[in-house]
Amino acid sequence: MKFLADMCISSSTVNFLRDHDYDVLHVRDRGLHKATDTEILDIAIKENRAVLTFDLDFTDLMAASGKKLPSVILLRLSNAKPENVNGRLLFVLDSSKEFLEKGAIVSIDDNKYRIRMLPIN
Repeated sequence: MKFLADMCISSSTVNFLRDHDYDVLHVRDRGLHKATDTEILDIAIKENRAVLTFDLDFTDLMAASGKKLPSVILLRLSNAKPENVNGRLLFVLDSSKEFLEKGAIVSIDDNKYRIRMLPIN
């Protein structure tokens, strides 16, 4: 599974995922820190990456697009510190991989997560 981390995702989280054998690219790695959300989605599509973000705009854009990809993982945690994000994210990734590969929005909050398959009608 490959990911593109939005600006709001900590480098600590990126490194944590890399340490767990995930292919993760941070937008800063490519000098894309000023890229628009649409540009980030386009890159994710071209490189077959799911987008990691705290930004609701990505889910809105995907819902409106009618597309199946890229998948978006939306973090909606009350504590955004990497040590909290990392454990929660790893747990959800282990159980949602097949959905993310097909095209989904995975919303993760403190106590549960929700998967919505794309496209959203």
